[in-house]
Amino acid sequence: MSHITKDHWEHVFATKTEEEVSWFQPYPKTSIEFLELFKLPLDANIIDIGGGDSHLVDALLEKGYQNIYVLDISENALNRAKQRLGKKAAGVRWIQSDVTEYKPDVQFDFWHDRAAFHFLTTEDKIDTYVRLAENSIKKDGYLILGTFSENGPTKCSGLEIKQYSETSMSVRFEIKFERIKCIEENHTTPFNTVQSFLFCSFQRK
Repeated sequence: MSHITKDHWEHVFATKTEEEVSWFQPYPKTSIEFLELFKLPLDANIIDIGGGDSHLVDALLEKGYQNIYVLDISENALNRAKQRLGKKAAGVRWIQSDVTEYKPDVQFDFWHDRAAFHFLTTEDKIDTYVRLAENSIKKDGYLILGTFSENGPTKCSGLEIKQYSETSMSVRFEIKFERIKCIEENHTTPFNTVQSFLFCSFQRK
């Protein structure tokens, strides 16, 4: 399954510009607001799961963070981000991997995922992701998840997704995480359609 998914995303990032994908944000306002809430030191280990060519990495570099990891299944997506950042790209650790196959060699203070988790639709993949987050986030570290809400789309980029409510997301992570807060947010796509997102923050117990 993984290589089919990889081929799908390689094709998306090879054929569409950033303004032609629904998830594009010129500035990741909500993600940065969560980051600022937790007052992380500049040497914190931060990972953006499914970061692709998102602009979160630009904002993190601008704020002076030194240990930034960006993981994406698509090499094309990562290459686009590297090209955009130019010389600054050398200050980031780029990881081309399916998240469910990722084996990190560090633990993270801040794990950010906007719109990757909801593409995992089978119990085994979801469980693998939850275990990975449990094992990869430091005690007292933070997990930020953004998915389509129950009022959001049921598909994205031609693929099925799994919608979440505050309760259904919290249940997935309740064993090792304490929920901090959840917000619903409407994301306006470059095509002027509105998608309802749910963002929840958790702290590792």
